[in-house]
Amino acid sequence: MKRIAKFHKVSEAQFVKDWTETFGMQDKEELKDIYESIQLPKRATSGSAGYDFYSPLIISLEPGETIKIPTGIRVEMEEGWVLKCYPRSGLGFKYRLQMNNTVGIIDSDYFYSDNEGHIFAKITNDTNEDKTVEIQPGEGFMQGIFVEYGITVDDDVTAARNGGFGSTTK
Repeated sequence: MKRIAKFHKVSEAQFVKDWTETFGMQDKEELKDIYESIQLPKRATSGSAGYDFYSPLIISLEPGETIKIPTGIRVEMEEGWVLKCYPRSGLGFKYRLQMNNTVGIIDSDYFYSDNEGHIFAKITNDTNEDKTVEIQPGEGFMQGIFVEYGITVDDDVTAARNGGFGSTTK
């Protein structure tokens, strides 16, 4: 196996900023506790392809509900690789938990973005069986898989990223 990446936490200041923008202002001590409880993604077994991302809060989604989750995680990876993010397969199977962009794509240069490359997940309970999704703090809800990619022989892109979601097309 090639070792091509390393997960990091975003700074506490970046996490607090993004969390507050997402959920509104909360108690500083509570935010500090949430930040300190963030776990770096890990594989469950030596044969697992996916790195599990763990929930920093209790997630309860009724059918049709959506939540945007600042994970507190960023990833540093070699050029030529991408991290693809999916719901954990068990949650997708049991509840039809969906990523709102179907597959999250984390490019190698996102690590250097103004927001420190903070990875967010926007998920929806898309059940058609009237099931509520319950995810506890520290429970895996999303998995990321590293994939190598190529470019065309006539590619001449030299632009650099400076931003997050959708910034590469601006």
